[in-house]
Amino acid sequence: MSEFIRWFEELSLKDVPLVGGKNASLGRLIGTIGDFDIAVPRGFAVTADAYRTFLDENGLRAAIGEEIEQMRRNAISVPHAGRVIRRMMLGASMPQAVAAEIRSAYAELSRWCMGDSAAVAVRSSATAEDLPEASFAGMHESFLNVSGADDVVDAVQRCFASAFTDRAIVYREEKHFDHLAIALSAGVQKMVQAERGVSGVIFTIDPDSGFPNVVVINASWGFGELVVKGMVNPDQFTVFKPLLSDRVLRPIIEKTLGAKARKLVLRHGIGHSLHEVSTSGAERQAFVLADDEILRLARCAAQIELQYGAPMDIEFAKDGITGELFVLQARPETVQSRKRHDVLSSYRLRRRGKRLVSGTAVGEAIVSGRVARVLEPADIDSVPDGAILVATATEPDWTPVLERVAGIVTDSGGRTCHAAIVARELGIPAIVGTEVATEILTTGLEVTLSCAEGETGCVYEERLPFDRIDVPLASIPKTQARVLLNVSTPSSALQWWNLPADGIGLARIEFLISDVIRIHPMALVRPELVVNSEEREEIERLTAGYARPVDYFVDRLSRGIAQIAASQYPRPVIVRTSDLKSNEYRNLIGGDAFEHVESNPMLGLRGASRYTSEAYAPAFALECEAILKARETMGFSNIAVLIPFCRTVEEADRVLMELARNGLGRGRNGLEVLMMCEIPSNVILMHEFAKRFNGFSIGSNDLTQLILGVDRDSAALAPVFDEHNEAVKTMIRQAITAAHLAGRKIGLCGQAPSDDPEFARFLAEAGIDSISLSPDSFVRAKQEIADAELETAVKADQAVAVLV
Repeated sequence: MSEFIRWFEELSLKDVPLVGGKNASLGRLIGTIGDFDIAVPRGFAVTADAYRTFLDENGLRAAIGEEIEQMRRNAISVPHAGRVIRRMMLGASMPQAVAAEIRSAYAELSRWCMGDSAAVAVRSSATAEDLPEASFAGMHESFLNVSGADDVVDAVQRCFASAFTDRAIVYREEKHFDHLAIALSAGVQKMVQAERGVSGVIFTIDPDSGFPNVVVINASWGFGELVVKGMVNPDQFTVFKPLLSDRVLRPIIEKTLGAKARKLVLRHGIGHSLHEVSTSGAERQAFVLADDEILRLARCAAQIELQYGAPMDIEFAKDGITGELFVLQARPETVQSRKRHDVLSSYRLRRRGKRLVSGTAVGEAIVSGRVARVLEPADIDSVPDGAILVATATEPDWTPVLERVAGIVTDSGGRTCHAAIVARELGIPAIVGTEVATEILTTGLEVTLSCAEGETGCVYEERLPFDRIDVPLASIPKTQARVLLNVSTPSSALQWWNLPADGIGLARIEFLISDVIRIHPMALVRPELVVNSEEREEIERLTAGYARPVDYFVDRLSRGIAQIAASQYPRPVIVRTSDLKSNEYRNLIGGDAFEHVESNPMLGLRGASRYTSEAYAPAFALECEAILKARETMGFSNIAVLIPFCRTVEEADRVLMELARNGLGRGRNGLEVLMMCEIPSNVILMHEFAKRFNGFSIGSNDLTQLILGVDRDSAALAPVFDEHNEAVKTMIRQAITAAHLAGRKIGLCGQAPSDDPEFARFLAEAGIDSISLSPDSFVRAKQEIADAELETAVKADQAVAVLV
């Protein structure tokens, strides 16, 4: 056995002290990857003993120690110390014995690669690297496309010198590691020719939410350093792990096309250096991986995670010449996997400052930050991460920006406005309906946004101190009534994956249509009828790459639905078919060509009547196709269908026929079809509707407006809109009783129990089977429901005792 060289296939994780985490992991990977037609490029490790011999034979330890000591005394800066140490190491000589073994191993690798001078990648691997308690990922240097024995030896020495990059020095100081106790190994590995291929990273846990049941792949053209360092906007693919074992299913729940504006390629004729070039228009518009490749990578990553027993961070590449896929390295993921996902947080201000504006509170959190005021929609992209967004109102297509702000404040809007709904699902606080926020809150102003003081949220001047209190999820009480979540966007669904919910009681397709798809579905069915040239061009741009324009709709909607379903699988996820009104449909791209102007869209062509209309039925067929794809092609059999605003029994029969015609017949592969109970006729004729549907979900917003005759969008009548009105509560009790008499389950998915704990208590006392809530109100409402159920049980016991 060589003194300073170990071949990857000889290594295992017990060799971390000898070859570092990265190289030891490669050794384990070779024995881990199964029959996925994916390989680990062959190579060898230059051991940590070689690094120590290099330091000792060149007498570098004392000199390095002296520089570190001066840095710690603040006599010199970190950059100065690092620069001096690296210069010393690069000016030293590689020990002859070490160099000879590197040359010999490289010659053998070249013969195996069937060449005299194989191209290799030379990567650093620290002996404390890629461990759960210390990840040095990205802190040391790698050198690509190195060929020739002299250049390989030189690249190994450069790796040794990179032990003292500025960022590595700072990191070791922060972690209290002894700089000279940590050694560096170098991995020399057959080069994957990714210049005309693809490179990327794979996480076996969602890196944003910590959701453990997905594989997330980020990939782009060319060599992978731009992806690893976050310097390019890559394609993103998300695959649901629990369904990967079924080779028939294709559970790719997200495919997001990245800009991929730049890529790294070789600078030919100048050694092994790389340089950035612009990608072509065709490269930017195309996904870098085919579905079969995505699934192969995901299955391989899941197998690696299983063998390691921990979430993993994996680098891969696709050879641009052979098309082969390779895993380049794997290490434990060290961010989300170490976070606590068994607690929720509540907030309390330590003191109040000067109140600037107030309005309706959404959520219960407190945040501080600088205001970013948006007066024109064109300015939305300039909002920085972590800002407090202030606007008159939010737009449906602002969602990507809303996902990265700390809080939202609007002039207009109520509890069911777009800003409120999106904020709840993203888990960020918002204050809506302030009327004057855009007049008072100017860009750059430092403020504190508090939604922790009840129904009224306040924006205070300056950054105020506050406390966050964590609530263990294990302390949340169990209830007889099932408690589910209201979810509209895929990202928000994954964010709340750890709540002990019984599923999702309302997933709104209309939010996916307005936020993700953005095009009127009939404009995809009949694009030739869109007269606006700018809209036609936008449709062509968005649907580029699809065989038919309608495939864009089905693909994006099915994956959005599947991502929501994945967050709770195998618990039930109730997907409500689209319930946009004609004015909202008209705001979509191409909508003007297909929507009439209605004087009162709230009572116009919506819900079941829209689906069965001749003008819209082809678009409803696309919704059905998307749901069917999510259920049967991707495998999310936990999806149920919910039909909104069904006015009559005859309309119910027609919409059920339309569902069956499009492959969603009630009972097919266990499919349940439910109906919204939100019109008085639904309650009065519950016995007839119960013959046709598996169950019901009360929509308290629409039911309240139709019982009280109040347009729920009317600001002038807002004080009259009250779910606590006895007429509304009486109708809800009647609906629950009638559904139970008919042998059907009934729940409620309106906003009332999310905003008002007393309303949740009322529902529990009325014997409702399930309540669907905004995620941010789950813990509070769950406690109220448990208390109400206990009080009801005690009263029942007392009544029995009196009778006895």
